[in-house]
Amino acid sequence: MAESVGFVSLGCAKNLVNTEQMIFLLREAGYSISEVPDQVDLAVINTCGFIEAAKSEAIEQILLAAQSKAEGRVGKLLVTGCLSQRYRDEIMEEIPEIDGVLGTGSYQDIVEAANRVLRGERVRMFGDIDAPLEEPERVLTTPPWYAYLRIAEGCDNHCAYCVIPSIRGRYRSRPMEELVQEAKSMAAAGVKELIVIAQDTSRYGLDLYHERKLPDLLRRLCRIDGFRWIRVHYLYPDELSDELIDVLAGEEKIVKYLDIPIQHVNDGILKKMRRRGGHACLEDLFTRLREKIPNLVLRTSLIAGLPGEDEAAFEELCAFLKKHKLERVGAFVFSPEEGTPAAEMEFPPEEVARRRADLLDELSSRVIDEYNARKRDTRETVLCEGFDGTRYFGRSYAESPDIDGRIWFTAAETVLPGAFVTVRLDGAEDGELYGHLEEDEA
Repeated sequence: MAESVGFVSLGCAKNLVNTEQMIFLLREAGYSISEVPDQVDLAVINTCGFIEAAKSEAIEQILLAAQSKAEGRVGKLLVTGCLSQRYRDEIMEEIPEIDGVLGTGSYQDIVEAANRVLRGERVRMFGDIDAPLEEPERVLTTPPWYAYLRIAEGCDNHCAYCVIPSIRGRYRSRPMEELVQEAKSMAAAGVKELIVIAQDTSRYGLDLYHERKLPDLLRRLCRIDGFRWIRVHYLYPDELSDELIDVLAGEEKIVKYLDIPIQHVNDGILKKMRRRGGHACLEDLFTRLREKIPNLVLRTSLIAGLPGEDEAAFEELCAFLKKHKLERVGAFVFSPEEGTPAAEMEFPPEEVARRRADLLDELSSRVIDEYNARKRDTRETVLCEGFDGTRYFGRSYAESPDIDGRIWFTAAETVLPGAFVTVRLDGAEDGELYGHLEEDEA
């Protein structure tokens, strides 16, 4: 009987891609993959280690697996990903129940690591995080109607508060032909929504082709039969050229939803945090995007309590949000991460940062309420994702999976998950839209 492996995948969608690759490699090697990391010979925790909250979640999951191991429900415990890379010299000493660790440069070594751990060895494997990419095949773990296409690994931006370059290495684009072939395979397998991801998608191709190639890649992806929606995440604000904006605006399959993390708008803070561009650049960018892309929904992330943020800088950020009415905002409290320049700077007390993050959430909620009010009595194309026993739920172009809310709707007929339908929106509830099925689109 094949030895069994169960996974917990934490953190971002980019990390999920690595989990899917490891599942493929283990399955090809003859392992049995379990849907849960319990009653298995080997539990693998693929961790995030970006900020304090992510580290705490990862440690909690490791300790739960360690408890299962002590109770005999898990044989061995292997920890992979960003937390193991970041704390490579401490993690096995701090949590001795761990039998092995893989760094972010060693995902391709998962089979060897599993073999050795299950033989009773204690394993540490840390490959070169700057090495050329090895992209094995994947077993998609997302629902069959959407999947992520990771177009690059690593980051070259070196923001002062961020540890990602030291965990994930330099920016490395994947060859365009390889990406197109992977996308075609996804479309052939029934994927209808392709989500293009990287730490900075707008930089794609600069290292490989010596010029930014995201517009060319998106045009080619849009020509692939089968995809209904193509969604682009994590665009760096000063990298959006006129050509790229024209492609985002003009290609019918590209949903008019852009994820552009800005973190702040104050010039002094952005400079101190090593963010290119400034307030004027952001004003110009969001104005141009609204003008060129009708019905655009914008998502961003903001950090409250960054070094140098006084009340005036915070008010400047609030005024920007009120003016540009960004529909999707994630507000986070600054996390001073060891090893980053920002952690050595002076920053506001945590309670001040938390109060400011709460205020940003309140502002964002008002914008969402205004957006939802405008949507009342309109028709929306919705990708159905399930039924809760009373109502169906799904997403429009304006909601990205596992990030934004849902659209709830009733229907007199059965609607299958993965179907696109037209929903007449009747109102909003707890910040999410609801309505009723009007007609089947597909």
